[in-house]
Amino acid sequence: MQIDNPNQPSVYEMLGGGEKLRELTDRFYDLMDLEPEFAILRGLHPATLEDTRDKTFWFLSGWSGGPDLYIERFGHPRLRARHLHVAIGTVERDQWLRCMAWAMEEVGVEEALRLRLMASFYQTADWMRNKPD
Repeated sequence: MQIDNPNQPSVYEMLGGGEKLRELTDRFYDLMDLEPEFAILRGLHPATLEDTRDKTFWFLSGWSGGPDLYIERFGHPRLRARHLHVAIGTVERDQWLRCMAWAMEEVGVEEALRLRLMASFYQTADWMRNKPD
């Protein structure tokens, strides 16, 4: 994630590094798995979420300015292309965003950073939509 001032810490650093990012990723998938309000989103994922958790963590690491763990393993993320097999509309987008907002709040991401991340997540999640509502 690009930051206007290269002298500022990366989002990865502002989050607290890999350990905190892993905690956030795991909480996101825990909430998706446990909370009924995310049932539609959960239904888009495989029965077990371990591989998905890892891939999301690896992607978010590089995306946030940390190590490019996803690219090292799989090459360019091609995020939209890798999700074309999944029908993503407004409901799915909004469930993903709500789940991530909840996870960030629960793991203690500072409010200003949460707002900044949610703006970026919204742009990406909206771009991922591939079905009419």
